[in-house]
Amino acid sequence: MIRYKTLYFPAIMAIFLLLSGLSSGQQTLRQQIAAISKNIPAKVGVYAMVLETGDTVSYNRDQQFPMQSVYKFPIAMAILDQVDKKKFTLDQPVMVNKSDIMPRGVSPIREKYPVGNVAIPLRELLQYNISASDGTACDVLLRLLGGTTNANTYVRQLGVKQMTIATTEKEQQVNDEMVQYRNWSTPAAMTALLTIFYEGQVLSDSSNALLLDLMITSGPGAKRIKGLLPPGTVVAHKTGTSGTAGGLTRATNDAGIITLPNGHHLAIAIFVADAKADQDEREATIAKITKAAWDHWTK
Repeated sequence: MIRYKTLYFPAIMAIFLLLSGLSSGQQTLRQQIAAISKNIPAKVGVYAMVLETGDTVSYNRDQQFPMQSVYKFPIAMAILDQVDKKKFTLDQPVMVNKSDIMPRGVSPIREKYPVGNVAIPLRELLQYNISASDGTACDVLLRLLGGTTNANTYVRQLGVKQMTIATTEKEQQVNDEMVQYRNWSTPAAMTALLTIFYEGQVLSDSSNALLLDLMITSGPGAKRIKGLLPPGTVVAHKTGTSGTAGGLTRATNDAGIITLPNGHHLAIAIFVADAKADQDEREATIAKITKAAWDHWTK
């Protein structure tokens, strides 16, 4: 299982900013990632880091990509921060109104409570948000936080600047494909946030453990980061996927922490944007990149 390891965040950020040279092995890995990325008509971004050693590899690490539902991970962190500060409790009932129900998209809450008007414990809303990627749950959590601005402020206060949370799930359901680009991250920023989370210093132990478990048991994305890894590999992750319009899929993403056989942990963010390819090809790209990183760091 994933175990928390205390890491000094400024030192980690120094690694992100100062580690510019790559070993020959890392250079080979980067070339593999570049080759995989160029085999799909899309923009691909990758940042991977072994948390215990600081070894990294990247591809388009500082370019902006639409997050889609990957942004439910920082939103969950922001909610749990408020729980730790005693603003909320995990057992408190939260009213889900009829107006909160997503008209379309993934929402098990809508399937179970089509007219809303139901009180759901905050703990369950977090589970819907992460494990089921429920859009209704996400927007209710944003409402509790006081809106996207507060969620964005939380992320920025953690030192993650190259990430923006600007729109709700419902706001992304308008007939404008460009709206989703307002929620964006660079691969490096997402991996930095995963690193902060892994440190176990921002959230309480209980909040960290809860979110980690929700990410490990997350249902979507079995063919992405997990796709080519050995069965039983522990992966705590969050996916994100846009719709397809005019043959173009704006976002197919996965970001998470993989437990390696030696007990080390690989934080990795892979974004596939603006793809003219079917879902199998997009997901296979993520799986192949992850497998290349796995093979490199498990030799």
